[in-house]
Amino acid sequence: MTGAATGIGAAITERLAGQGMRLVLVARDGARLEAAAERLQAEHGAQVSTLALDLSHQGAPSRLTEWLADTGTEVDVLVNNAGAGLMARVADSDPARVRGLVDLNAGAVAELTALLLPAMVARGRGAIVNIASTGAYAPAPYVAAYAASKAFVLSFTQAVWAETRATGVRVVAVSPGPTDTAMNTRRMPGKRGPGSVADTVMSAMRGRGPAVVDGRLNTFQTLVFGRLLPASAAARIAERSLRKAALGR
Repeated sequence: MTGAATGIGAAITERLAGQGMRLVLVARDGARLEAAAERLQAEHGAQVSTLALDLSHQGAPSRLTEWLADTGTEVDVLVNNAGAGLMARVADSDPARVRGLVDLNAGAVAELTALLLPAMVARGRGAIVNIASTGAYAPAPYVAAYAASKAFVLSFTQAVWAETRATGVRVVAVSPGPTDTAMNTRRMPGKRGPGSVADTVMSAMRGRGPAVVDGRLNTFQTLVFGRLLPASAAARIAERSLRKAALGR
């Protein structure tokens, strides 16, 4: 479980621990990871291992899989949840930060999937859940790199789902909308809690399709902005909606 220390990741680990799964938690903040592990052990009696690692760094996914091999850990369920956000005009953004966001949100997801999927296919069982976003379904000015990185996650997951349909491995993308996390503190209508997203993730692992959107309102909005409206119209509407939050005007 990546991005496991807070928010959606922490809520998913609660659900997994409640099912008696042995957990491996990965995130950048070692102190928060240890606190999360202690809580899961105390509340659920869960077996929890932690690894503090920044997955946006080159080679980090390989270091994670080497650590798993060294500890004799077999991964049955991979949840790629680690992610970063950035709200600003691309012209005003730090190029290194934009690259780091894409490396984490898209690159690490693809690499970890490619690293851990072969063993699942060989065993004929397993699951990979990639956390995308409703932003994946249409261009989103002022969060352009974030939305584009999640569009990659969605498309990549849908393709891998098709490749693995007959293998016994479940592959699915789950797309939350606005969620009450440390990364998203703005007041927004229809904002959902991390626990609601975690419930959707657990349900999606038992489903069949390649992609699930969290919540009815979010599902309706992705239908409108992702399928019914031309991309240019969706981008203009999103620009007006997000301009004040990004620019203060």
